[in-house]
Amino acid sequence: MEKMEHIILESENNERIDKIISTLQEEWSRSQVQQWIKEGYVTVNGKKIKANYKCIINDQLEIEIPEPQNLDVEAEEMNLDIYYEDGDVLVVNKPKGMVVHPAPGHTTGTLVNGLMAHCNDLSGINGVLRPGIVHRIDKDTSGLLMVAKNDFAHERLVNQLVDKSVTRKYFAIVHGNIPHDYGTIDAPIGRDPDDRQRMTVVDNGKHAVTHFRVLNRFTDFTFVECELETGRTHQIRVHMKYIGFPLAGDPKYGPRKTLSFNGQALHAGILGFIHPRTEKYMEFEAPLPEDFLQLIESLKK
Repeated sequence: MEKMEHIILESENNERIDKIISTLQEEWSRSQVQQWIKEGYVTVNGKKIKANYKCIINDQLEIEIPEPQNLDVEAEEMNLDIYYEDGDVLVVNKPKGMVVHPAPGHTTGTLVNGLMAHCNDLSGINGVLRPGIVHRIDKDTSGLLMVAKNDFAHERLVNQLVDKSVTRKYFAIVHGNIPHDYGTIDAPIGRDPDDRQRMTVVDNGKHAVTHFRVLNRFTDFTFVECELETGRTHQIRVHMKYIGFPLAGDPKYGPRKTLSFNGQALHAGILGFIHPRTEKYMEFEAPLPEDFLQLIESLKK
């Protein structure tokens, strides 16, 4: 059984333990964490507690993460924005605010629920909770994802990710004025040893490379295109913070309450890959969402 440790920070003082733990991993729901606490998988300073326990600075949390159960994930009718579909692959434009796949305690309202209603021939390689999911983007990031409809397609698409042959370009608004028109960030990413809720650049982290290009500069912000060479958790968010230009609206890695924008200003706008069966290169582009466009217009003023 996997274990995770977390030491309560000053910013978390007097917060409920179930609320804090549910923020440590995006796929952990609060109801799921409450069940773990009830079943004794969570201790504070070596002692079992209740879900309404108010944490104190320097409390030492230990979470035993149970093995995932085979849950029944139900199909839900959704108005999905499908960009392409054939018998092997599907490309969908995910809206901001939607979680990609279910997790124990949070099995509805996800992209997977919608995909299961849309088609019944998704790849089973990633199991019952992640059928067809080859890669993912954060809940509050919008944009394009490729989905495998069979195991043949899944294996070939994953191999392209490993070989770094998939085109993944994101559009972002970051704090500050980046002085260079182009740049590459080559810095390893791992779990932040001082804050388990975050990823950060660490010497023993996983190899991570992001290329960026400035599209426009505003008074206190820059509009950039970021291209992923690797695909680490929160890679763009971590890398842009690392070079001193955190994403606008990012509640985890950027300054808080600087803009009236819900979540990080990040959109997976361009996705390209070699079709797993025809072996022809395909590329798709999703326009910026309306709230992103409105943010750009407000920054021009």
